[in-house]
Amino acid sequence: MRLALVTDAWLPQVNGVVRTLGHTIREIEAVGHEVTVISPADFRTVPCPTYPEIRLALFASRAVRRRLEALDPDAVHVSTEGPLGLAARNWCLRRGRPFTTAYHTQFPEYVRARAPIPLSVGYAAVRWFHGRATRTLVTTPSMQTQLETRGLRNLHLWGRGVDTDLFRPRGKDFLDLPRPIWLYFGRVAVEKGIGDFL
Repeated sequence: MRLALVTDAWLPQVNGVVRTLGHTIREIEAVGHEVTVISPADFRTVPCPTYPEIRLALFASRAVRRRLEALDPDAVHVSTEGPLGLAARNWCLRRGRPFTTAYHTQFPEYVRARAPIPLSVGYAAVRWFHGRATRTLVTTPSMQTQLETRGLRNLHLWGRGVDTDLFRPRGKDFLDLPRPIWLYFGRVAVEKGIGDFL
């Protein structure tokens, strides 16, 4: 099977989306499928306002269309809501091709943390973008519930799993520290809500 994976988040970025996609591609290829990534690396880009590590592709629609037509993929996965994701979504809709999407980032909250845009506007955009997908993959049951209450449908849980060759639990007492132990793993950014955790 030939899969086109379209993402606005890709190397050399260091974030959860890129990491998840890298692991996913390795697993898909390990079972014999071919994955072609369409990413900002193939385009002229500008930095995303408020998050310059993310590069946004400029004038990508025609080039994405040509790449997808040349590839003629068996499946299309649109991983992000940026310019490349939008171009791939539009290509699929114009040709009546099914596609899947993923909801990696709490986009409305991310935008609201950086600009005075109401959550209702952000969620309307999210419903519009993901609403025509065959399935929208979500990271956790709580995220699935949250999105359902915001009006999204066709959600499917995309569990992450654990590489047990890399991570092997030890006994509970391997750290001689007072309990409870609270720990945060993740990128430090305003939309992560670390202050709420603390």
